[in-house]
Formats: sequence, C-alpha cells, structure tokens
Amino acid sequence: MKNMLITGGTTFVSRYAAQYFADKYQVFVLNRKTRPQCGGVTLIEGDRHALGNRLRGLHFDAVLDITAYTAADVSDLLDALDSFDEYLLISSSAVYPETAPQPFTEETPTGPNQIWGAYGTDKIAAEQTLLARVPDAYILRPPYLYGPGNNVYREAFVFDCAMQGRPFCLPGDGGMKLQFFHVEDLCRFMDVILEAHPRQRIFNVGNRDTVTVKEWVEACYEAVGKRPEFRNIPAYVEQRKYFPFYNYGYCLDVKKQFEYLFDTKPLPEGLRECFAWYLEHPDLVKKKPLLEYMDQKYLFSRSPIPSDK
Repeated sequence: MKNMLITGGTTFVSRYAAQYFADKYQVFVLNRKTRPQCGGVTLIEGDRHALGNRLRGLHFDAVLDITAYTAADVSDLLDALDSFDEYLLISSSAVYPETAPQPFTEETPTGPNQIWGAYGTDKIAAEQTLLARVPDAYILRPPYLYGPGNNVYREAFVFDCAMQGRPFCLPGDGGMKLQFFHVEDLCRFMDVILEAHPRQRIFNVGNRDTVTVKEWVEACYEAVGKRPEFRNIPAYVEQRKYFPFYNYGYCLDVKKQFEYLFDTKPLPEGLRECFAWYLEHPDLVKKKPLLEYMDQKYLFSRSPIPSDK
C-alpha cells in the first residue's frame, strides 16, 4: 500500500481527508496531538516548524498539505521531508484580487484582496514558495468549503436560527452570490489528480453554479425541515456581526476541474449531511456571538433597527 502524508488530520478538511484516503493509502497524519485523532491512520506527532529528523527515512507517494497558510509553513515542511512523489497544496480563492474580472480563472493574476487581507497574501506566498521548490506540485483553490465536520460557524449558524424558530436576518435583498464545494468532492478531486496526473497544475475547484445568500439560507432551513421568514437588514449594519460571510460575492471558473471530476454533490444533499452531523456534534463548532448581536440590536424584531452610526 502506498504512503500518504496529510498535514493536520484532526479538524474538518484534513480529518475528512485522512478518513477518506485511509482505505486506499497508508495514511500518516502530522499534528501536535492536541485534539482527538481519527482511526485507521498513523500519527507523526510534532510541530511542522520543528520536525527535526521525524520524517527522515520515510518516503511518501503523496503529500497533502491541507494546513499550510504561510510561506514558512511550506518551506519548513519541505525542509523536513526526505522524499516524496506528489505534493498537493490546498490554497484558497482568496489569492485573487477582489478587483479582478469575474469569474476568476486559473490565469487570473494573484494579488492582494482587500476583503481577505493577510490570509490571502499569505496563501499567495505559500503557493510561490512551493512552486519555487517543487515546480510540478499541484495547487487547489477552493471557494467556501462545507460538509460534515465543518467547525466554522456558517451553515451551523443557520441551522441554529431554524431550530430556534427565528426570522432570518438577511443582508440587504439576499442577492449576494456564494460558491461552495463539498469536502467529499474536494477529496474525490484530489484522488483523481493523484491517479490521472494532469498536466494542469493549478485548479480552481468548486460547484459549477453559485447560489445567492437567500437561496443558501433557504436550503439550510430546508435541511432542518423549516422555511425561513426573512428580515432584510440595511447596509449600515455591519454584516459580519450578524451573518457568517463578508459582504463580498465572487465566482470561480471551474471548467478545468470538470474535465476530471464530472459531477459534484448537490447542495441540498450536502446540507442535509451537515445538519445530521451538527445534531450529533454541536460542541465541535466554534460558535461566534451572531445570535447575541441580533438579540442585542433587535434585528429579529419588526421594530426599526437601531443605527450603529
């Protein structure tokens, strides 16, 4: 059985990937053992910035670097690796400037994005460091990832609103576009890449279609078995205080992905999976005080909304 190294392996994407590939590879996960480990994998305990000789003498047929956010994250891991065949980095759509024409293609020049700030520029530096040292590495740039195990308070926030019977506070008219990609589809695509070895090395990944914020909320409520009543919130109320996304809609061109991955999980099906997981693991989601802010500002009520000005 081939060897695979996955950075992380304890939270959302990296944990899902470790479990996904465990039947096909001998999976080694690299983390500091600060969280519970998943079964069927081999732990290499350590900080990626201080690995010493922990990886010496080990050959990996594939390295899935899912937890690299900076140039140092990449360079320190490469320094510690002994030998490997394929290196695959999960980057981000945040590497594209918000001012560039949309949909963003793989040929769109990367650059600072004022919405994402340092997160985006650090991801650019991570990509550049990797390609300088491993020119044939693969880089994937996803939009918003979702699926069972998501510890970010996004769909879980909407589920909470639905289960509590709240009217939903919708930014403006709810027309802002979002693009998603299920974590299982991400793993399926990584699997395809490792099998097919395409000449294309950088891929935008994601669902083919975007959805509006309103459509996404309706789909989340439907997963709970509810229908939302909307409360439209004016622009002067800071969106991130009551809603889990920035006021920034964008779209990735994913045609090159679909040359190899011919279908993706329908959003309603994926959200039903998310809700089933959340019911069993509510404590694993990092909740933000969005509901508390709505209660404080009476955003859920029918009375006039106090101005933050």
